[in-house]
Amino acid sequence: MSNQQLLTLDIPVGGMTCASCANRIQRKLNKLDGVNASVNYATEKAHVEAPADINPQQLIDTIVAAGYTAELPREETAEEPGAAPEEKDRELQDLRNRVVGAVILTVPVIAMSMIPALQFTNWQWLCLTLSAPVFVWAGWPFHRATLKNLRHGEVTMDTLITMGTTASFLWSVWALFFGRAGLPGLKHEFHLTVTPGDADMNIYLEAMAGIIMFVLLGRYFEKRSKRNAGQALRELMKLGAKEVSVLESSGVEKRLPVEQLRPGVVFVVRPGEKIATDGVVVEGTSAVDASMLTGEPMPVEVGPGDEVTGATINTSGRLLVRATRVGSETQLAQMAAMVEAAQTGKAPVQRLADRVSGVFVPAVIAIAAVTLGAWLLTGHGASEAVTAAVAVLIIACPCALGLATPTALLVGTSEGAKAGVLLRGPEVLESARKVDTVVLDKTGTVTTGVMELTEVPPTPENLVPLAASVEAASHHPIAQAIVRAADPDSLLPVSDFRDIPGVGVEGTVDGHRIEVGRSGENSGSGGTVVAVRRDGELLGTLEVSDSVKPTSAAAVAKFREWGVRPILLTGDAAGPAFRVADEVGIAREDVISGVMPEDKVATIEKLQAGGACVAMVGDGINDAAALAQADLGMAMGTGTDVAMEAADITLVRGDLLAAADALRLSRRTLRTIRSNLFWAFFYNVLAIPVAALGLLNPMLAGAAMAFSSVFVVGNSLRLRGFSPSQLDNQKE
Repeated sequence: MSNQQLLTLDIPVGGMTCASCANRIQRKLNKLDGVNASVNYATEKAHVEAPADINPQQLIDTIVAAGYTAELPREETAEEPGAAPEEKDRELQDLRNRVVGAVILTVPVIAMSMIPALQFTNWQWLCLTLSAPVFVWAGWPFHRATLKNLRHGEVTMDTLITMGTTASFLWSVWALFFGRAGLPGLKHEFHLTVTPGDADMNIYLEAMAGIIMFVLLGRYFEKRSKRNAGQALRELMKLGAKEVSVLESSGVEKRLPVEQLRPGVVFVVRPGEKIATDGVVVEGTSAVDASMLTGEPMPVEVGPGDEVTGATINTSGRLLVRATRVGSETQLAQMAAMVEAAQTGKAPVQRLADRVSGVFVPAVIAIAAVTLGAWLLTGHGASEAVTAAVAVLIIACPCALGLATPTALLVGTSEGAKAGVLLRGPEVLESARKVDTVVLDKTGTVTTGVMELTEVPPTPENLVPLAASVEAASHHPIAQAIVRAADPDSLLPVSDFRDIPGVGVEGTVDGHRIEVGRSGENSGSGGTVVAVRRDGELLGTLEVSDSVKPTSAAAVAKFREWGVRPILLTGDAAGPAFRVADEVGIAREDVISGVMPEDKVATIEKLQAGGACVAMVGDGINDAAALAQADLGMAMGTGTDVAMEAADITLVRGDLLAAADALRLSRRTLRTIRSNLFWAFFYNVLAIPVAALGLLNPMLAGAAMAFSSVFVVGNSLRLRGFSPSQLDNQKE
């Protein structure tokens, strides 16, 4: 099927609660004739390629029939590029309301149930009044997800939550209305005796409400972090020029919105302005700052016949440009498409709790069934058998399960923030655990991204003040690097200044004509050599280059120490790339130079196809698609908003050593979550035999909940010992 016969859509999907939801929708869509779909849980989108003659509504109906919400993507406008669906905001607000309501209603229920001094006459009925809305309304997202999963024969953490809370709530209602738990004067005395209790006097409302409150709180924070998944695209589209000066046939300039620009139209770009769209220079020469695309600080010299790219910046001369590509055809739009494609194509990471629940839930149901049968077969009555079986279901739902991930994330992220590392969500941790290859952008990541004077060969003349005096009037990055290196008090007066685009600058100093410009030579270290001439005679040369950040070599050493292979990936030429690689300790065979943004994505894909789990560290717009494609994207906080939005981790301090910290912190936090989940289940698993034997009492259930919760919180607090300074002696 050719591309002309394909319809491509990115459909926003609502109602997904885990990675299995995304997989289920994907399977349903792919069953349609000719449809190839990829559903991403993190971005909440379905990327669909379908025959052109298909009715898009059929795709929507398929998703809705699976139990989720969907709508056809809206057209983007200049005023609201890449606007997120209102449905997404409504979901987040609804979840927030449920969290607030659950907290307000649950805290008094837990307090009354666990503290005998607060158990006034008929306190249990107030607990029922407060907890009923928690079970029915606040817990509805879990119950709804459970029903969807059961229709497809799947169990997740939602199933475990619904199973345990339903058993707890219904048993408590039965005990209150038909047993003796509703009698005035009921007390939940704090004793942990393992003896047969009066089942009709036991209520478990605090366990039910606590589970829903904690898990709901964790789900809200996760949903909020995913809300900005499409922000990278919106930030990208905002980078383009908003207006353009079109040159009419009469020679008069006319300002128009950039959306009205068409191929073939000639427009004017003045110094300091953004180039409105992709085109070809028809008149003028200048230096264009293309760092947005290439990531390199060195401007590109352009003249008649040279191609220029929209959203890049004209630094010096006036240009006339003929538009060649506009709208969705521009390189900027193609970069946005690459970011979206990379985000959509990323394999969803299933929650660890979901994987555990997939084994635990069927096991608990089987144990409950065996308990019911064993009691009946041993001659006990139906009431005793049902009581023991339900007790198994009640004790099996661990309250600490709701604390296991959120508490570790809360402590881990707060400690990470102190170390300059911001984690986006729990799925980031799963990716960090497996990373064995780290791809490093050069400029702005390994290096400072700022041109600096790095070498002044010894000469009889004091070249720096002389060159800086003439360069002071130029806005060229090389000129500014020379000026920054000079003492301001050493600058001399300059007359007859001329800026010659593509060549350099010249001016008269103390009666002599001073010329400063490129020498045409390449330095051995990959820098740019600038020649200084007086009255046509060469006085000497200066070298300007992008310097390596002080901590980059140490960070690369950390990666190697942990068995992570570092690769340098850059749009710069081979010479500068090798210079930086040698300085920080990256093998030359692991240097990939001269690449464009699409090449960076292809490089990541090639590594992944070879079995590598890839982390990408970058800072520029040109890195955004690669950051989204990588298994783990890490963006420098000193870089662009686009890069940060496309990444999984933001390195606030803009230091490559923070990337090493991020890997270590992520792995340590994941280990904490895993141990939390183990202990969240462990106490309850120990109590299952007690429940099966009919020896469960509410205090034992409450104690299991309290002990596991305290342990989980305490275990999470151990992450407060994380410190970047400990990296020197730690291996992960």
